[in-house]
Amino acid sequence: MMALLLFLSFIALIFLGVPVAFSLGLSSLFYLFLNDIPLTIIPQKMFGGLNSFVLLCIPGFILAGNLMNAGGITDRIIHFANNFIGHIRGGLGLANVGSSMGFAGISGTALADVSSIGAILIPAMKKEGYGAGFSAAVTASSSTVGPIIPPSLPMIIVGTLASVSIGDLFLAGALPGILLGLGLMIPTYIISVKRNYPKGERKSLKEIGKSFTGAFWALFMTVIILFGILGGYFTPTEASIIAVLYALVVGIFIYKELPIKKIPSLMLDSMTSTASIMLLVGFANLFGWIMVSEQIPQLVASVILGISDNPIIVILLINLLLLFVGTFMETIAALVILFPVLLPVAMEVGMDPVQFGVMMVLNLVIGLITPPVGVCLFVASQIGKVSIGKTTKELLPFLGVSLIILLLVAFVPQITLYLPSLLK
Repeated sequence: MMALLLFLSFIALIFLGVPVAFSLGLSSLFYLFLNDIPLTIIPQKMFGGLNSFVLLCIPGFILAGNLMNAGGITDRIIHFANNFIGHIRGGLGLANVGSSMGFAGISGTALADVSSIGAILIPAMKKEGYGAGFSAAVTASSSTVGPIIPPSLPMIIVGTLASVSIGDLFLAGALPGILLGLGLMIPTYIISVKRNYPKGERKSLKEIGKSFTGAFWALFMTVIILFGILGGYFTPTEASIIAVLYALVVGIFIYKELPIKKIPSLMLDSMTSTASIMLLVGFANLFGWIMVSEQIPQLVASVILGISDNPIIVILLINLLLLFVGTFMETIAALVILFPVLLPVAMEVGMDPVQFGVMMVLNLVIGLITPPVGVCLFVASQIGKVSIGKTTKELLPFLGVSLIILLLVAFVPQITLYLPSLLK
């Protein structure tokens, strides 16, 4: 009964528009009051959830992404993508997806992707004659590649929760992220041909090479981070600091577009973003402790396995649950709350923790482009000055592709486990 009240109060607060972090905290506080549990448990459990060396890499990667973005990365990646594939029908839309794949290796978050790339490409696509809803839909859907291709903030959270190598998780997300990006290009191209959207001029190899040289230093940061961690040269936390130093050098001395006077404001923005994530993780850890106390993980496991012990059915049920949760809950909050609950169920049917982590992250980021709480959907629609309903309608083919990639990740382990296995 207490567990039911906990969930009802949380869901009620969410639908009243209370931020997810505070919804978690207030519903937990309500539970503690009803059960006469000392409130000193709040700072204890919040600190316990945040007391992890690995989590220190979050502010580093956020700051590195902000520095690279302010230093001219977005323009260079878009320029290269447009030069490379812009001559195909719907080339600007394809460049939009390609830019998101390149930017994913810098930001690690979908919101940063849709905000920065969308601010440039949505108005450009509309100016070229693309529909506003289509432009917003392409941008929103391709932004979901950000948390899959390394580095990835949600993967860092998963590694912390499951004590799994973050390097393995980064590698495991690379192939699904590439497949997702390439898959999203298919409906982009088909719809562009059907609607006769414009195509650009074919660029010479010299022009393509020049634009690649411009984007090289931005894209190379992903290589440094990934191979540095996998090679054992530094930890994820150390990698984030190296990424910051690299971003400073590239932005100030190579691209020469990062004003030194702008760095304090970028640091402040990064601190604000980090604080919101850490507060979310802290309250989610308290909420998770209550769920464990109420034996919710055992209840969920018994319910799912009670329906069927067939691995295919169990994995489908888990995905349906996550797709539903992703429509109204923020990705990191859902990970912190549900990953410890569902991981034992997934392992019971033979799923590897690394595969399950990638599947869960991919599943939940799909929620970023679905109503009623699809943050990327809202941002893209706002930039495109188009209604949520029209963007959602245009999103349907892209959602279909995303779900196909999700099923491949869920049922073809080699897609996620092949690259990590090469290092074993």
